[in-house]
Amino acid sequence: MRAAGFESAESPRGPVRPSGLLDVLRVASVVLDDEGRIVLWSPQAEELFGYSAPEALGQYAARIMVHEKHLDMVVKLFADVMKTGRSWAGAFPIRRKDGETRLVEFRNMRLLDDRGDVYALGLAVDRSTVRRLEHDVALSARVITQSPIGLAVMGPDLRYVSVNPALERMNGVPAEAHIGRTVREVLPGVDADALEDAVRQVLETGRPVVDRSAVGRTPADPDEDHAWSVSLYRLEDPAGAVLGVAVSIVDVTEQYRAGVEAEAARRRLAAVADASTRIGTTLELDRTAHELADVAVPDLADIAAVDLLEAVVKGRRSTLGPAEPAVIRALAVQADDGAEALRAADPPGQVARYGPDRLVTECVRTAKPVMVAQVTDEDLPRIARSPEAAEMLRRAGVHSYLAVPLIARGEVLGALDLKRIGNPLPFGEDDLLLARELAARAALQIDNARWYQNARDAALTLQRSMLPSHPRVTGGLEVASRYQPAEATSEVGGDWFDVIPLEGCKTALVVGDVMGSGITAAASMGRLRTATNTLAALDLDPALLLEHLDRTTAGLDQAIATCVYAVHDPHARQCRIANAGHLPPVRLRAGRPPELLDLPTGVPLGVGGVAFATTTVELEPGDRLVFYTDGLVETRQQPIDERLAALVAVLEGPDRPLEEVCDLLLRTLHQPENSDDVALLIARATPPE
Repeated sequence: MRAAGFESAESPRGPVRPSGLLDVLRVASVVLDDEGRIVLWSPQAEELFGYSAPEALGQYAARIMVHEKHLDMVVKLFADVMKTGRSWAGAFPIRRKDGETRLVEFRNMRLLDDRGDVYALGLAVDRSTVRRLEHDVALSARVITQSPIGLAVMGPDLRYVSVNPALERMNGVPAEAHIGRTVREVLPGVDADALEDAVRQVLETGRPVVDRSAVGRTPADPDEDHAWSVSLYRLEDPAGAVLGVAVSIVDVTEQYRAGVEAEAARRRLAAVADASTRIGTTLELDRTAHELADVAVPDLADIAAVDLLEAVVKGRRSTLGPAEPAVIRALAVQADDGAEALRAADPPGQVARYGPDRLVTECVRTAKPVMVAQVTDEDLPRIARSPEAAEMLRRAGVHSYLAVPLIARGEVLGALDLKRIGNPLPFGEDDLLLARELAARAALQIDNARWYQNARDAALTLQRSMLPSHPRVTGGLEVASRYQPAEATSEVGGDWFDVIPLEGCKTALVVGDVMGSGITAAASMGRLRTATNTLAALDLDPALLLEHLDRTTAGLDQAIATCVYAVHDPHARQCRIANAGHLPPVRLRAGRPPELLDLPTGVPLGVGGVAFATTTVELEPGDRLVFYTDGLVETRQQPIDERLAALVAVLEGPDRPLEEVCDLLLRTLHQPENSDDVALLIARATPPE
């Protein structure tokens, strides 16, 4: 039968497990009649006083429960309780059956049964047990209230049962606002799912969780992330019933931030080390700029652009006044994601004017970084090149911007322009530091590439200005030629060719290669070409002409050159050829396989002391001669004999137009890694006029 008033709608059905506290105290219960005789004796009373129930029942309680020297006082107190009904409590020594004396806490109260009979209930507990429990409770209370560690108890339903003042301060929520609520309800800024999963695990297994990390925000500091070390322990009563989980929380934000900073420093060092190997692999300006943009995306930015001042690209120094716009050439743009923002960027190679109010202009004018951590709609016009581009950036979701100057040897070259879209974090001081380190390293490589490009362009211009613009048809020859400069990874060389009309419908054909590179080699090539043209007008034997050229090279800085000199006579249908250390020409004749002409190789010009020889070969109308420099065939992987065989193999087959043959040879034989120039000259004999 249910007792009225003792069960609510939420009360569990069936018996409720008792608290383990009574078991800890081992409370002895004794019931006395109105004369003070024992009528009920509990097992705990047997344990405390040492008398069994048969020994105790019917005995006067005072005689077996109280020390004899306190007998009179206890009898009087018993009489007062029975007469007045007021309870009494106190501590008295007792003498156990075995003679041991113990100090025992007593509480006595009067009882009435349904017939009006009066009884006394006595509760007794060993004083040392009570004191130990009091000390434990006091110690626990003091530790909990004064500990700097946040402490809480959570029930099996994962709701707070109690929290200490330290946790109140950590969370910024009063203790009473915790009680009965879940972590999710109290702290919406932390990962409640992970914490509740850990609590369930501890409740189920009993295995503690120690030093679990958690990161989030609390009402105590809603604008900054904090980190905590969380430990969980299951609470049980002496009978093994699960009471809940004890939670200890230590704020480790300082250590966490130090770790984050250390990790950021490590990533910066890794990025800088990566940049050292990836930026500046060549001396090509555009490629170096692309390498910088590739390193910046996606670890540092979602979109990166490398822009140079146009004056710097042209080889001039540039300084901007406060009211001057910046004329900027885009060299490279890289994006991890964000096609809309990519369309807003200047395409590589395009030159644009940025007004004095633009942020990139401010960056290159002041030589200082410009950072807008949180970009607003008002900032976009100062970032973009036009209102249309600003609208594209807005639609793309650009929310953070950073521009750092590219400075080398004290000169501002341009800027590294960075934007974030997909990365939700704004640019911060760590990002600025990394961007400056990348820009500083890349700027030197870009400056080297810029000066190299200017020097190479000057040498190439000089060399091209010296190459002939020959007619396609001379008195007895149809001629085609190609000149292909070295790749941007190396300087321009000294390869040249020439077609020189002579008297009597004769034609001189020249292909040569000055050893070395750069402007000096190009200038030496120009002097040799001029000397060759002058000597050719004298109608000298090819071997004699090479001897004169050999003496000419003695006064040149680049003193070594190879050369093939040939004179074609359409009336004699032959060609007289002399070779100065050059690769042999190839003759193609109808109905016969291509052949490398067997010529005395001779020594290069500039060696001196060795005579040259002239060889006469037949050249009928339709026959072709192919002259070339070593840049066409030489590679580092294959012997020269194999490469010459490959040249002959490409020339096999049906007769083709000479221009087509030139393109075929370059496309098939010239290797991209070959850092040498190529000069190619093909002549087909025609009937004399």
